[in-house]
Amino acid sequence: MASLLKVRDTVALHGRIELNQLCREVNGSPAMVLAMLQRLEQMGCVEKVDDIDNGCVSGSCKGCPETSKNCETVVYKAKSVH
Repeated sequence: MASLLKVRDTVALHGRIELNQLCREVNGSPAMVLAMLQRLEQMGCVEKVDDIDNGCVSGSCKGCPETSKNCETVVYKAKSVH
């Protein structure tokens, strides 16, 4: 079962991690892990980064009229402490 500390430590270990991969690594449901990530965001430990899947051929998905946002993934990264 995932804990807040385990989620924080896993994000920090990877630097950047997709939500789906994080759920698998901490053995938590997407809803539970997302709630924990939102709490960690409020605490200033992690931040959400909108990212594009590396499967994009052209690398310009954000401006692509063909996409229906299916290739976008949610990525979180550890926030550096100053």
